Amino acid sequence: MTKMIFVNLPVKDLAASTRFYEALGCEKNEQFSDESASSMVWSDTITLQLLQNAYYATFTSKKIADAKETSAVLIALTRDSREDVNAAVEAGAAAGGTADTREPLDMGFMFNRVVEDPDGHVLEFVWMDMAAADDMFSEDPAQPTR
Repeated sequence: MTKMIFVNLPVKDLAASTRFYEALGCEKNEQFSDESASSMVWSDTITLQLLQNAYYATFTSKKIADAKETSAVLIALTRDSREDVNAAVEAGAAAGGTADTREPLDMGFMFNRVVEDPDGHVLEFVWMDMAAADDMFSEDPAQPTR
């Protein structure tokens, strides 16, 4: 079986969150969606499970964090170009998210911007030129490996 990741996110307004993730390019998998959850497919191996807070609570005995107030995870998703990073962040902002809650990061070989979803979950969109990154880190032995 192919290794996959399912990121479960608690959400307050399932319809608004579903629209937000569709605007980013996710496709809703109706087979695993209902009035309590939207299964949002990012790629063949990554799915974001949007779970209404009450439903999310059935999977944990812990208090559900308010992602607008606390941070437990940063979700980084790759894009094919700098332009794709910009487009994703702008689409997210237009669909009810908040763009650039921190300054964009431009390291030449890597470009990163963030957008928060309507519930405050932080999505980092990243483009990286792997060949340039490999060259950069192999040329300077003092640089840490990543």
